[in-house]
Amino acid sequence: MKQTLSTVWQRSGTSWIWDEEARNQVCAAGEVLSLRQFLQLPGQWPDDLPSNGDKTMVVAGLEGSLDLLSPEDAEAWLGDGIKDAILSFQNYYQGEAALVFWLPSGQGRIKWHPATDSIEWRCAAPYNDDLLAFGRILWGEANEYPQEILLREGAKPAGLFHLRIT
Repeated sequence: MKQTLSTVWQRSGTSWIWDEEARNQVCAAGEVLSLRQFLQLPGQWPDDLPSNGDKTMVVAGLEGSLDLLSPEDAEAWLGDGIKDAILSFQNYYQGEAALVFWLPSGQGRIKWHPATDSIEWRCAAPYNDDLLAFGRILWGEANEYPQEILLREGAKPAGLFHLRIT
């Protein structure tokens, strides 16, 4: 998987971050939107974004919501509700804003398969033997496009960045 040291993820595209330092680079804790608030915004996106000098929207609650669903329901919801909201955000801001999903336990839940560059999400109990095809669902297996976010050379990945989901 490609890696990026660039801060482009803070200004455009969609990211899934699990590193607290990375989250703190783009927002204060009080600027984080709940997933519920985010899902109410398509069709009425604000002109001013809450974080990073009007360049970023940070959303928390995706992983908790996924944990409440069966793998089949989670896959359908990711592919319909979440992906549709991401596409609406991208279209409204025309690539001039960043959408960041805060996943505090994401590092242990995101699984990358080097042979195929596919990304999966490890489900929570009682489904912890199941994996969601995260990349296939959200970016249609355009696996060459997501990049691991590095905050500094040699650091562990802080998240995943995708410039534009189609």
